[in-house]
Amino acid sequence: MASRILILGSGGREHALAWKLAQSPAVDHIFVAPGNGGTDLLPKTANVNIGVSDFPQLVEFAQKNEISLVLPGPEQPLVDGVETYFRKVGIPVFGPSAAAARMEGSKAFSKDFMARHNIPTAAFRTFSSSQFEEACTYVKTCGHDVVLKASGLAAGKGVLIPSSTEEAIAGLESIMVKNAFGSAGSEVVVEELLTGDEISILAFSDGYTIVPLPAAQDHKRIGEGDTGLNTGGMGAYAPAPAATPAIMDQITRECLQPTIAGMRRDGFPFDDCDLASILLACAERRLDSVSIKTRAGYAVSVILASAGYPGSYPKGKAIAVGESLPPNTVVFHAGTKKADGAVVTDGGRVLAVTAYGETLPQALERVYAGVEQVHFDGKTFRRDIAHRALKASAEKPEGLTYAAAGVSVQAGYSLVENIKACVRATRRPGADAEIGGFGGVFDLKAAGYADPVLVSGTDGVGTKLRVAVDAGVHDLVGIDLVAMSVNDLLVQGAEPLFFLDYYGCSKLEVPVATQVVKGIAEGCRQAGCALVGGETAEMPGMYQPGDYDLAGFAVGAVERDAILPRPDIRPGDVLLGLSSSGVHSNGFSLIRKIVERAGLPYSATAPWDTETTVGTALLTPTRIYVRQVLPAARAGLLKGMSHITGGGFVENVPRMLPKGTGAAIDAAAWPLPPVFRWLMGAGNVAPLEMASTFNCGVGLVLVVAPEQVEAATATLAAGDATVIRMGEVTATPGVEMRNLHAWTS
Repeated sequence: MASRILILGSGGREHALAWKLAQSPAVDHIFVAPGNGGTDLLPKTANVNIGVSDFPQLVEFAQKNEISLVLPGPEQPLVDGVETYFRKVGIPVFGPSAAAARMEGSKAFSKDFMARHNIPTAAFRTFSSSQFEEACTYVKTCGHDVVLKASGLAAGKGVLIPSSTEEAIAGLESIMVKNAFGSAGSEVVVEELLTGDEISILAFSDGYTIVPLPAAQDHKRIGEGDTGLNTGGMGAYAPAPAATPAIMDQITRECLQPTIAGMRRDGFPFDDCDLASILLACAERRLDSVSIKTRAGYAVSVILASAGYPGSYPKGKAIAVGESLPPNTVVFHAGTKKADGAVVTDGGRVLAVTAYGETLPQALERVYAGVEQVHFDGKTFRRDIAHRALKASAEKPEGLTYAAAGVSVQAGYSLVENIKACVRATRRPGADAEIGGFGGVFDLKAAGYADPVLVSGTDGVGTKLRVAVDAGVHDLVGIDLVAMSVNDLLVQGAEPLFFLDYYGCSKLEVPVATQVVKGIAEGCRQAGCALVGGETAEMPGMYQPGDYDLAGFAVGAVERDAILPRPDIRPGDVLLGLSSSGVHSNGFSLIRKIVERAGLPYSATAPWDTETTVGTALLTPTRIYVRQVLPAARAGLLKGMSHITGGGFVENVPRMLPKGTGAAIDAAAWPLPPVFRWLMGAGNVAPLEMASTFNCGVGLVLVVAPEQVEAATATLAAGDATVIRMGEVTATPGVEMRNLHAWTS
């Protein structure tokens, strides 16, 4: 069924929307309330003499005229809750609820929202109009240039960019004391001044899916060369060359998607091919069902303003538009009205001349030719729209360097110097632990083996890294990295000899990387192995800014006749467990999901340990068992070992057992540590799922002959981990978890 659309507003935006919608075969008729002198001239379009703030009358009109979609143009009706009025009578609105519209209606609200959801934004402070002295003090002491923004809606003009502290204080007085922007200035955002190319990104969204459009670059100042007072905008062009594909991807990932997700989490979702179909799809929450395509080429708009704008200006000047507009050029009405059969000026920004071209120069030629076809007394416009893009295209690109591509060789040198001392602390017989060469060297003869077999292993830390990055704690995951590999060597009876690491990132932050490598060196010290080298990879575009990845590689040795597991493991042998230090480094995807569901930030007090935070508790390093267990293995007291990592007891214990055997584990043999008890409760995780995912308090399981349990326990007692008699080897393959009810009692 053809759509009947009601557009609210009387400016250039509404004229442009009506012009485009009128071209759609899916649209039967368009009403514009109240409209302007241009909207009244469009096909299938009629002005309606109802103000945009008269919501009851607008609703009554929409019901009588069978309106299928309402399209508010200005921000104010959305901020005032027009969406709710129409939603109550079942008419969809392309636009957000009043709660969501606060993102546009209150800069203070939007800045707080961005800070709360870690969306990049300039440093800022918000002050009420009664805090004039506090705002002045902040401007004097903040240490950076500022921008002053009236928090509320001010027709695009509520921003001051002072060039000195004195101008900033005068600007604060103008907004907060003299009420230059009326009620819009009841709150003021004092924001850090950021310099560089500015771009504007519009996007369609239905509250879930988000589809950005090509970036535009606006020209806010009244004068050419970006001089004079700020306006609602004197012209724009799109696409802006500054918005490279990489920049657009970054904006989508770091700004647009987190904004939509954050609005849903905060309880005010944003609900916003053929334009009519897109608007209806947004309003009906099915944007993913339509294909959105943009036309290749460039569009440029030049605003024609009244003389005196953005200050006071006259109205009622007759407007004439010539018959010879260039192709693909349209004149949109903004501040106009009909008077005595003629179209006259009725606002500061009167008309927008818009042109399309296959190239930017072609679009500019057409738009300024169109400007020459429009006449009214006092016509004011800028002749330098798109000057940044033209200047950039004319300049010869600077020669590229590795640093310009995002890789700092100097940062790599600095990291090596920072970590040399801690790396040297891992020296041992066979390795001098000097780094900087092309490869690490180890003298196996110096290690004292008679008939050695080399054992190697590699591992990472998984999504525990996500917790480390989000919590800002980087000196512990290096220990985890070493532990995951050396414990795997240990269970085969091997002594870890040397270790290498891989550190990958988008941009090498030397202080962060230094902390990580210091942790790796500490893990090597605990394991008695040398850190002989590694790789630091700085790869812009491969990793998210601020993130890093780790991988570790360990090599150990064991005498040929002492390799574990031994073939004489049999039913009746005893299972001893060594306590873990916590959750170690596995199951963090589930852990993070549980923590998120519980609504806990990593800075919150841990529900299972009021003496520490969630982040610190979860980042407790994986226990390294080498010094505690290796003497028992060398004494022949152990038949086999299993490192309890991802897969818990159910997956890892069978890996050390001969074919045809299994294990019975008594869950009541040790108390379930508080962190696991909390995870089980908060995540509603079944006990067997816990045993199949986590270490549940036991990080290493050992097989010991019954007659050697006492000797093995005595040897192991010298270490930090508690020894637990936890089960036995059986003749039934698999793992039987007994007494799991003990974990829920």
